[in-house]
Amino acid sequence: MALVSSLFEILQRPRIGDVIVELIMFMAPLWIAVFVGVLLGWAWKPKWANLGSRDLFQNSSSASASASASPSSLSIGFSSIPSLNSLKLPLPSCVSWIADNGFQRETSSDSVPPSISKSDCSSSQLKREGSVVTVDDIEHLCQLVEEKDGGPAWIQMMQRSTPNMYYQAWRRDPETGPPQYRSRTVYEDITPELVRDFFWDDDFRSKWDDMLLHAETLEECSTTGTMIVQWVRKFPFFCSDREYIIGRRIWELGRSYYCVTKGVPFPSVPRRSKPRRVDLYYSSWCIRAVESKRGDGQLTACEVLLFHHEDMGIPWEIAKLGVRQGMWGAVKKIDLGLRAYQRERASRAPLSHCAFMAQVNTKVSADYLRSLESTRSDSSEVETLDSSEKPLGRNIPKFLVIGGAIVLACRLDCGLLTKAVIFGVARRFAKIGKRL
Repeated sequence: MALVSSLFEILQRPRIGDVIVELIMFMAPLWIAVFVGVLLGWAWKPKWANLGSRDLFQNSSSASASASASPSSLSIGFSSIPSLNSLKLPLPSCVSWIADNGFQRETSSDSVPPSISKSDCSSSQLKREGSVVTVDDIEHLCQLVEEKDGGPAWIQMMQRSTPNMYYQAWRRDPETGPPQYRSRTVYEDITPELVRDFFWDDDFRSKWDDMLLHAETLEECSTTGTMIVQWVRKFPFFCSDREYIIGRRIWELGRSYYCVTKGVPFPSVPRRSKPRRVDLYYSSWCIRAVESKRGDGQLTACEVLLFHHEDMGIPWEIAKLGVRQGMWGAVKKIDLGLRAYQRERASRAPLSHCAFMAQVNTKVSADYLRSLESTRSDSSEVETLDSSEKPLGRNIPKFLVIGGAIVLACRLDCGLLTKAVIFGVARRFAKIGKRL
């Protein structure tokens, strides 16, 4: 009752400005309490709160699978990165966060799933699927590179540089799905081939990506270079770690490399409550030689265009805040890792298996990519023609619906709320009529 009486007292103020100020002061503690409650609830929620309905029904099969795995099959390596000090969120495969030095590498049988023996492209998954990463994927990546994918406009987030690197980042929010990120990084005095190997080399990744707890190749094709890999990435204390089943493949056009990585289904690895599997994952990039900023006309620099989005099970606004806070630090850390990799390769260190697979590329020509683009444009023209030939009788004129709503609202003297509802329903029906 005290709250109600206080609210009435505020509303009885003679000036509207005083009412607004008092309402803000009245509501602020309530919103703070709600926010703190949400954070605390998120931090200490029970295990079953992380499970979807599918995970709940798969607990028994997951438990039996984990029980049958031998302890020696679990490999580790790892840690994490700070954004907002307490909030740590993962970025793309080639844009991982900076780690707090205080975080120690951990070994946990709950975080690292059982091993799956790897095989060649004649084996079950790659043979059944034909190829987990197909020509449609390189076509989509080319459209992203050329900004012809038909998505929303990109909003620039950042533009920074160091003596050896230049970086730009953009974001866009599609109507459905998580935020999407695009970045352009130019590294001086390095080859596209070395950068390609660097981002593919999971063995070396554990030396610079502190969020990577576990990386394993599940299946691969020595003919196309297609790989299915399993990652487990470290998340903050109030979240379970995340598991990724990633299909990846590289196409080569001259000295340009189109690298596609995306989440793929893999029934051989059952879902478990921890780590939580991320199904929606896309992280692909175009790597190519460009002219150095020194202006000497030499193609001694390397440009990396990255496109990334994923649904990691964290509210998107919180994820965007974490990305914005930790992005530049992560980019600088990647540059340090890349230069260390450059020095290691210069010392004639042996190639890891993942780096060797990065050199198995599918070669394509510029004419082939242009043919893909023309095929898609022809199909889009056919779809547009089909939609324009729909009977006019089914297309309800928008002005007719809105006009009828105006007449109805004027005839009914039911107050502003009723009229607002009528106009809202009319707009909805006008949109429906336009789609029919």
